[in-house]
Amino acid sequence: MPLAREKEEQYYTYADVLTWDVGERYELFDGEAFLMAPPSRIHQEILMELSAQLHAFSRGTGCKVYPAPFGVRLFPREDNSDDTFFEPDITVVCDPSRLDDQGCRGAPDMVVEILSPSTARHDFLYKFNAYRRAGVREYWIVNPGEKILQVYVLDGDVYKVFGYDAGDTVPVTVLPGCRVDLGAVFGPGAAGSRD
Repeated sequence: MPLAREKEEQYYTYADVLTWDVGERYELFDGEAFLMAPPSRIHQEILMELSAQLHAFSRGTGCKVYPAPFGVRLFPREDNSDDTFFEPDITVVCDPSRLDDQGCRGAPDMVVEILSPSTARHDFLYKFNAYRRAGVREYWIVNPGEKILQVYVLDGDVYKVFGYDAGDTVPVTVLPGCRVDLGAVFGPGAAGSRD
């Protein structure tokens, strides 16, 4: 099982992921494996609050909200030879035909990634492009340090970007009528941190 790419590069697929130790979490991008570090306490607090708000609204809508770890195969192949596999922090799926026992096969409706120093480049570059190509309708990138949120909404094959900060209430495009309170997401005093 990989820890990092060495001089002789190894190409991995989802079939390989299925054989690895369940105690370690990996993501794949174009066949390269990335070991995922344990999240911070703040990351988990944001994850729980966002998941709770999205889950409370989604009841009865037909959409399901899954916090990590939850596997997403954006470009699945029947023989498991696909080489891109992510575990977003939060995944929203409104089409039950995309769900199986391992997670989501194909583009979920919405994905949320919470930044950390070790994941920022992946979230803004690799994942951004993969989610757009796969057709993820809404992609949120939460920045805990800056207490800001960037929302990307798919329009054709291009993401339109919207920015929000800790004092805002944010509409969720894939869940019409749902609005997320960022003050609660970023914690006590978050709304007052705007200056």
